[in-house]
Amino acid sequence: MLNNLKIGDVELQGNLILAPMAGVTDLPYRVLCKEQGASLVYTEMISAKGIFYNNKNTEKLWETDTSEHPVALQLFGSDPELMADMATKIDGRDFDILDINMGCPVPKVVGNGEGSALMKNPELAGRIIRAVSDASGKPLTVKFRKGFAKEDNSCVEFAKMAEANGAAAVAVHGRTREQYYSGKADWDVLAEVKKAVSIPVIGNGDLFEPEDIKRMYEHTGVDAFMIGRGARGNPWIFSRTIEYLKTGVIPPKPDVHKVAEMILRHAKMNIEFKGEFTGIREMRKHSGWYTAGLHNSARFREALSHIETYDELENILRVIK
Repeated sequence: MLNNLKIGDVELQGNLILAPMAGVTDLPYRVLCKEQGASLVYTEMISAKGIFYNNKNTEKLWETDTSEHPVALQLFGSDPELMADMATKIDGRDFDILDINMGCPVPKVVGNGEGSALMKNPELAGRIIRAVSDASGKPLTVKFRKGFAKEDNSCVEFAKMAEANGAAAVAVHGRTREQYYSGKADWDVLAEVKKAVSIPVIGNGDLFEPEDIKRMYEHTGVDAFMIGRGARGNPWIFSRTIEYLKTGVIPPKPDVHKVAEMILRHAKMNIEFKGEFTGIREMRKHSGWYTAGLHNSARFREALSHIETYDELENILRVIK
């Protein structure tokens, strides 16, 4: 179950993967998850149009650190020629795998015909995958969903199409676009995709505890496991899962002291990367995720939601510690 994975010519030491999440998987958090045992980390999604127009925010999105490799850069767009041109443009940057987002459910993205909207147009999606695969020297993965509409189950054919057009692996979220993140992820479709293609299949959806990874493997046989919301404020899910799968014993969750130490370390990294004004404000949401479930967490989250400086954060956490 804890097997090394090969995507194209990139060898991963293990098969636990940090999912791409907008506003979450920036460089500091990827490094923290890598330290805890993530085998592969994904950047936040990056717009091909943003690269083309030299959007000033793009630079921070694709900045990487030597300690986090292998790292995948996630690109999104709906124009095959533009996607191919931008894949060529960024090919020399310091990342190992290129991913195309065909699963984002956000209305702004879908409304532009990008993200999960491409599941409604597999012919166009295929042309995008082929164009990017031919243009890039990096192994290509494609992330998509069970389908678009509520009862849609087009992911098997979509996966076969992706493989035929040059994808080296696929990552499948077991919900449709209309579900967003509600209800239960359909793991049956992951098993169907695994049987339908010969490239690695990465399962995504409802992986919150170490036991969930084992259950997904037993249910689907997928090659790797992509952890999204279960990793927010919880980089330890990787180390705890590795220990559980090796020993059969579920390790305890980090105590309040370890949580506080991790928040402060994360905050320092965020401030160094983005400056105190932006870095500490972004820690408001991260701190809320870190402290969820702790004793008196509601009170702490309220205080943490207003922090403006590192010193304020440290003073609040001193009470927790």
